Amino acid sequence: MKKYMIANIPGDGIGKEVVPAATKVLEAISDIHGGIRFDFNEFPWSCEYYVEHGKMMPEDGLEILKNYHAIFLGAVGNIQLVPDHISLWGLLIKFRREFEQVINYRPAKVLPGVKSKIVNPKDFDLIVVRENSEGEYSEVGGRIFRGEDEIAIQNSIFSRRGTERVMRFAFELADKRKKHVTSATKSNGIFHSMPFWDEVFKDVSRDYSGIETDSQHIDALAAFFVTNPERFDVIVASNLFGDVLSDLGAAIMGSVGVAPAANINVNGEYPSMFEPVHGSAPDIIGKNIANPIGQIWTAKLMLDHFGEEELGSLLLDVIEKTTNKGILTPDIGGKHTTSEVTEEIIQGLKVRS
Repeated sequence: MKKYMIANIPGDGIGKEVVPAATKVLEAISDIHGGIRFDFNEFPWSCEYYVEHGKMMPEDGLEILKNYHAIFLGAVGNIQLVPDHISLWGLLIKFRREFEQVINYRPAKVLPGVKSKIVNPKDFDLIVVRENSEGEYSEVGGRIFRGEDEIAIQNSIFSRRGTERVMRFAFELADKRKKHVTSATKSNGIFHSMPFWDEVFKDVSRDYSGIETDSQHIDALAAFFVTNPERFDVIVASNLFGDVLSDLGAAIMGSVGVAPAANINVNGEYPSMFEPVHGSAPDIIGKNIANPIGQIWTAKLMLDHFGEEELGSLLLDVIEKTTNKGILTPDIGGKHTTSEVTEEIIQGLKVRS
């Protein structure tokens, strides 16, 4: 039997509701299908933890987690308690950086029964692959002077190693799908980094002759996400562009509540991290109406990462059958609770056993 050690970090807000829901689904998969076992350990690291301890997690938090197979994260953020830049850099981004989770990817597709925000979605099915360690989100820069002469400098860092790495990941992913990669660029407006990005993309594409490519400026690409999303397969983008596009992908699906994400460590030295796209949603805490699908679909990505792709495909199929039956939470036009959607998915898995 394969055993996977999972560090559950529900975090803040509805994370404390959707992580337990998705955990129940994974436990059902283990019980029903056998062959795999999940050992979950839960950690209370969150903004509430910060209020009590003055930090988002213990000093040895990374050491505690480094031997886990994966981190299963719910949501981070409670601006009433902790400023966002402290909570994110103290937990989420710390994991991404220190555990070398250099790739982020987020799928977006039409879910049957979920009304898209666009009139004619035409069954789009795409994945945004985002460089997750450098680019526009580097920590290089600073501020000088004060008052009307104050200057803020933020440097973007694009290494050939990091850029080529994310592009190769995108090409390998596309090779298992519709064999098309789109590069998100802005080389007509950003003078150094984006022409460099284009050059590396051209170099990498030569190693994948069976995959079609195109390159789109980010402003036009964002418009095409709304007007013509079915044209895309895999989109590879820098840290900032990928962040924006993946949230847009969640929006055209119908709600950020259904969108999953994966942060991948590619060298196997540290755990990867799996989290839904949505935030902590303080306005609906405790109402049992948080959408669990984003977290449960995230569990599917985790299964894929473990090489359990057959089980991952089964889980997504059951999710789609659940939405198609109209078992939906209020954010996507339904009237069902978090618990009811979760239970329907579990029952769907049992039927398929």
